[in-house]
Amino acid sequence: MGRPILLVEDTPSLSMVYEAVIRKAGHRAECVFSVSEARDKFAKAKHQIVLLDLLLPDGDGMDLVSEFVAAQPGIKVIVITANGSINRAVEAMRLGAFDFLVKPFDETRLLSAVDNAQKALTNDVEQFRPQSDESGAFQGFIGSSKPMQDIYKMVRNIGRSTATVFVTGESGTGKELCAQAIHDISNRANGPFVPLNCGAIPRGLLESEVFGHLKGSFTGAIADKKGAAAAASGGTLFLDEICEMDLSLQTKLLRFLQTSTIQPVGATKAQMVDVRIVCATNRDPLTEVRAGRFREDLYYRLHVVPIHLPPLREREGDIMLIADEILAKFTAEEGKNFTGFSPEVREIFTSMAWPGNVRQLMNAIRNVVVLNDGPIVLSEMLPSEVTMPNQAFNSGSARLAGSADIMRGAEQSNNVSAFIGTPLATFEREFIEATIEFCDGSIPQAARLLDVSPSTLYRKKESWDKN
Repeated sequence: MGRPILLVEDTPSLSMVYEAVIRKAGHRAECVFSVSEARDKFAKAKHQIVLLDLLLPDGDGMDLVSEFVAAQPGIKVIVITANGSINRAVEAMRLGAFDFLVKPFDETRLLSAVDNAQKALTNDVEQFRPQSDESGAFQGFIGSSKPMQDIYKMVRNIGRSTATVFVTGESGTGKELCAQAIHDISNRANGPFVPLNCGAIPRGLLESEVFGHLKGSFTGAIADKKGAAAAASGGTLFLDEICEMDLSLQTKLLRFLQTSTIQPVGATKAQMVDVRIVCATNRDPLTEVRAGRFREDLYYRLHVVPIHLPPLREREGDIMLIADEILAKFTAEEGKNFTGFSPEVREIFTSMAWPGNVRQLMNAIRNVVVLNDGPIVLSEMLPSEVTMPNQAFNSGSARLAGSADIMRGAEQSNNVSAFIGTPLATFEREFIEATIEFCDGSIPQAARLLDVSPSTLYRKKESWDKN
């Protein structure tokens, strides 16, 4: 049966409940009620799994986390904290804790944490820690730069945990790829990976997309629908563009994270689900909290293990590694004959800032491969956004500037006649479409520029497309 689980909980009634649940599941447990007792027991038995309440009568459980992790690398410490002290659980994770439980939690959540810790101990660790190869490839990423090596190490370290991960980074840096990598090296790798873009779903449908609905619960609900949370049970739910989520739905998401239960639209009873949450945004989430657009309590509940993906311009030496790999891939897909880049193109690529990051680089190379053939990519084959980025920028912003000129002209002449003859709906549409074009087709970026929700722009575009 292996070594017993060390249970450190100073409330006798709770200790009895936790021990009963653990024993019922087939595990042994040794119960202690203080920091000093925990130290004594651990020194004798060197437990591999520890359930640790952070608030103890004779000391801080946080000290035990540091001591146990230092004394026995690979130990799985699951910390227990009150709902109002999630920031302490976050700090414990940074000190090396494996997972955390927020009181009150149910039997399912407790056993899930223990089972995941047990699996992490009984499996060969290296089997679940793929190394990068000579080209710097790791779980779909390409790059051998120091910033990316740090990311690979982080993903390896947190993959086996069940902790919530918050991925940040500019558009095109690979946030979904990072979430997929975390899932693929976790205990949940055999379960589903369900991505959901919170910014691409109209506000009125987002709750149904996340939690599901029952037939007849609203107009258009012609059948029961399983939401993303239920579909991801046993696996990982990836919430992309999390800062675009409506505040009312943020409240329901917080309850879901605290209780591990969901209630589909139209349902009268909640149901349990077992998912790991990985979320992402290209905004600064703390700025969104301060602006009142993102709940502070949800932020601290999600922001347990943060990962910030570096932009391509900060990944020295990675640009051509990525470009060579992309060229080989697209050449094979399109049946072309490209074998490499000319020295001039390599110089252009390595000197560019790549504001659209890896996604922009991929688009540029695909454009070349589709419209040309090899064997060498020459500078004249490159799209204008690469060879003349300033000119491309000016071209892309022309319509936006034109709309702005109308307003500027009216202001300077102090005459509203400049607007006469242009219906408001037409002006709005032209200005929004120009803004989207200015942002290279990125609706989330356009929404930030216009200070509106992306779902607002998606709804407007949908209505325009129908007309």
